[in-house]
Amino acid sequence: MRTDNDHWDITTSVGQTALFVAASRALEARKPHPLAVDPYAEVFCRAAGGDWLDAVEGTDPDHPLQTEFGADFVNFQGARTRFFDEYFRRVADAGVRQVVVLAAGLDSRAYRLSWADGTVVYELDLPKVLEFKRDTLQRHGAVPTAQRREVAIDLRDDWPAALRANGFDPSQSSAWIAEGLLIYLPGAAQEQLFAGIDRLAAPGSFVAIEESAPMPAGAFEVKRAEARASGDPNSFFSLVFNEQCAPGEQWFSARGWTASTTPLNEYLREVGRPVPPPDSEAAQMTGTISLVWAYKG
Repeated sequence: MRTDNDHWDITTSVGQTALFVAASRALEARKPHPLAVDPYAEVFCRAAGGDWLDAVEGTDPDHPLQTEFGADFVNFQGARTRFFDEYFRRVADAGVRQVVVLAAGLDSRAYRLSWADGTVVYELDLPKVLEFKRDTLQRHGAVPTAQRREVAIDLRDDWPAALRANGFDPSQSSAWIAEGLLIYLPGAAQEQLFAGIDRLAAPGSFVAIEESAPMPAGAFEVKRAEARASGDPNSFFSLVFNEQCAPGEQWFSARGWTASTTPLNEYLREVGRPVPPPDSEAAQMTGTISLVWAYKG
């Protein structure tokens, strides 16, 4: 189970969830009409090897991404990626030239999106995670489409100071993203994260987050017990916190931001992807997730 000062690389604990997402994006990109194409997702999985190579090659029929749940998860990742890609296109058009990717994992937007001249993308994550991404993309010959700055920091530490030390200018507008992050933070840490964004974001800034409503406490504890019994330290319910400091729209609106929330199931319908049946395993996930963005006027 998680501890206060736990750390990881790309194949352990929270780090390996980035590979699960990358494998999903790789599978989404192969569809006849993908919602989003991440050309580097498969590159990461091949570099990691093992189960992640099996996932993108389809050689392991028992891999979670080859199940009914896996099909829904790939749809989810395709939709989520598209939503936040479009968010970044809007903020670029609005003239924002500072982008902050919190818990960047294997996010490759600094390489695959078209950024305006002068854009700086700050990627915050643990050192070993950033190292894996940097080394993998360098070997692949990938070149960032913006100025990319790594900020090797644990988000439970003083990340605002580290961000400023790497050149972030809080007097200029910025665009922030917390994608696939909040469920891995306890409620108090979510509050600190939001407060840090609010303090550093000048007027004209944007933020986008993915959030999950907590499960009923009893149901979550059952899942936690099953995770303990499985003996798998990387089991999803061993890694997450069933907490939420406040819905993002509520938190940011109370501090003067203009915010909007889109339930994931609503967005799946909007982009033409099926919503998981109510009695399916995936429905327990997609039914709790919302995609939020806000503007600080």
